[in-house]
Amino acid sequence: MANDAEAKVVFERPHALLPVVTNYCPGCTHGIVERLVAECLDELDVEGDAIGVAPVGCSVMAYDFFGCDMIEAAHGRAPAVATAVKRVHPDAVVFAYQGDGDLASIGMAETIHTATRGENITVIFINNAIYGMTGGQMAPTSLPNQVTQTSPYGRDVATAGYPVRVAELLSSLDGVAYLERVCVDSPKNVRKAKKAIKKAFETQVAGRGYSLVEVVSTCPTNWGLTPQEAFAWMRENMLPYYPLGVYKDVVADGYADAAEAARARAAACPLVNPDASEEGGAR
Repeated sequence: MANDAEAKVVFERPHALLPVVTNYCPGCTHGIVERLVAECLDELDVEGDAIGVAPVGCSVMAYDFFGCDMIEAAHGRAPAVATAVKRVHPDAVVFAYQGDGDLASIGMAETIHTATRGENITVIFINNAIYGMTGGQMAPTSLPNQVTQTSPYGRDVATAGYPVRVAELLSSLDGVAYLERVCVDSPKNVRKAKKAIKKAFETQVAGRGYSLVEVVSTCPTNWGLTPQEAFAWMRENMLPYYPLGVYKDVVADGYADAAEAARARAAACPLVNPDASEEGGAR
C-alpha cells in the first residue's frame, strides 16, 4: 500500500465550487455543468477575478455554490447585469448562468442585444426544453409535440410557434465571438463540454467578444422519467433538433476577434469602411 508521500490526488472538488449540498433533483445536469464551470475557473486561475450572475430558475441559488463573487439578477436580466459589471470591472471575468426560460423567453431581448453589442462576457446556457423550477410549463425551447404542463396534448406549432434554436440564432450576430452547443450525458461529452466552457472563458479573457456555451440538458422530474430514461429521451429527441457542435468561432475563421470579423463582413460598405471602393459614385 502506498504511503502518504506516494499518494497522488486524481480527483477532488474544484476550489471554486463550495462544499455545500445543492438543491438539484436526482439526475439533473446542473450539478455537472456547475462543476465544469468551477474547474475552468480553477484552471484559468481566475476565481478571485470572477463575478457570476445567477438567474431565476432551477439555478437561482447558484450564488450558494460558486466560490467567486455572485450577483442575483431579476428574471431574464442576467445579461444586462453582466454587461454593467463588465463595464465597471473590465478586468473581471464575468459570466451569466441561465436556463432556457430565463434566457430565451423573458430575457430574450437582453440576450440578443448583449450578444449583438459584442459584450465581452461569457454565458452558460442550460437548455432542457422546459420550465423546471415552476412546475414544467412549455418553454421557448420545448419541442414540437412535446407534452408539458401547459401543452398537455403536445406543443402545437400552429398556435405556439416553433422552438427557439439559440445557438443558430446568435450565430448571425456580429458581436458574437464563440458559440458551441454541447451535452453532458457521457464522460466523453462531459470532457467536450468542459473544453467548450474553458474556451468560452478564454475568449473573454482575450477580449474577443461575446461567448456562449449551450448545454443540451435533461429534466427528469418534469419530464416524468428516471435519470437514465431522461438521457435516452434527450438523445432520441433533443439532439436531432439541437445538433451539437461549434456554431461560431471567429478565431477559427481567421480573425482576431468579433470586431475584426464584423468589419470583414461589411468590407464593401463605405459607411463602415471608408476605404471601400465606391461603385457608381456617391449617392
